[in-house]
Amino acid sequence: MQPMHNIPARSGINYDESPFLAIWEVTQSCDLACKHCRAAAQPLAHPDQLTNAEARALIDQIAAMQVPIFVLTGGDPLKRADVFELIRYAAEKGVHVALTPSATPLLTREAVFRMKEAGLVRLGISLDGSTPQIHDAFRGVPGTWARTIQAIEWANEAGIPVQVHTTISRHNVHDLDNLCTLFEKLAIVMWNVFFLVPVGRGQLNDLLSGEEFEQVFAKIFELSQRVNFQIKTTEAMHYRRYLLQHNLEERRMGHGRGDRHSHAVGYEPGTPTADAGARNRSWATRRVNDGKGFVFISHVGNVYPSGFLPIPAGNVRETPLGEIYRTAPIFRALRDSSRLEGKCGACEYKEICGGSRARAFAVTGNPLAAEPCCIYQPRNWTPRGEDVLAAAQNAELAAELVTL
Repeated sequence: MQPMHNIPARSGINYDESPFLAIWEVTQSCDLACKHCRAAAQPLAHPDQLTNAEARALIDQIAAMQVPIFVLTGGDPLKRADVFELIRYAAEKGVHVALTPSATPLLTREAVFRMKEAGLVRLGISLDGSTPQIHDAFRGVPGTWARTIQAIEWANEAGIPVQVHTTISRHNVHDLDNLCTLFEKLAIVMWNVFFLVPVGRGQLNDLLSGEEFEQVFAKIFELSQRVNFQIKTTEAMHYRRYLLQHNLEERRMGHGRGDRHSHAVGYEPGTPTADAGARNRSWATRRVNDGKGFVFISHVGNVYPSGFLPIPAGNVRETPLGEIYRTAPIFRALRDSSRLEGKCGACEYKEICGGSRARAFAVTGNPLAAEPCCIYQPRNWTPRGEDVLAAAQNAELAAELVTL
């Protein structure tokens, strides 16, 4: 397995043919009860989860498709007995594997070192608060904050790059500065800021408003200028629009930046530009969106545009993954920006943004509807009467939900 910093960046990926990022939910089993859990995970494994042979066949397909990043998630991947064997099998096939374990007693120092020895190239771990009080309340089990911090230290000891995931909601939006202060004391390479999609256990009344999204964008940008790790977002595609607007304004004012934290157009936040070195460049999800450079495989083999967009496109037990990704109607629709509706369809930023298709589906039932948490008004878009009425009704519904 080549070192993390030597993984080649594949800048020429055709998202109509192959994804940039594939995530496999190796099991739905988990011993935590997180408030926002996409999978609504349960303690026991599903009896029909992919077998070891089926898992190897899936890895073979990932290798053949040359997917740059393959993430094993759950549930808790460590609840699957053959997870170390599968990491090794993927590594031997040249697949660059990351894993996102849960902070339970299964996440031991021995397990971390076994993952490293098997060929893991990155550990993704969730930390949703700067204090045990915030994080443990979010995760539903006391002691998870302390175990998470310990796991990061073990990964540093083992030489595994660490990526921390934080799901932003009303529970912790006030804690961003304190989280960054904590992360600067820990040796992490990236902070992945997840913006809540109300699926699974995620609740609509935990969702930030469009105005609050913009405030968080401003805070993330401010923090990205001074921290020593990368910051990227998930399910906040319109942060790319925010960055472009900010960079254009800086240019107009004659204050263009050339430092290592400047953001390249088409990259997720925190991605270094070409002159900033390639330490983690290949992990930047440039222009990726649900179903567009992204594919999710469930524990029973169902294929989705993302783990947050539960529209099934096929099953790897019946159809090759590459065929599903290339030809399934939902994937083709999501990759066709001309099919976007409302202001997303009229937006001049739609090719690099496109809005969260998962959040649009969760809130409206339509995966091609406008991003419900974006306040930007495209230059060539005039709301029709029914759009104004729908927006007003949605705002009224959200206000009612917040008071419940």
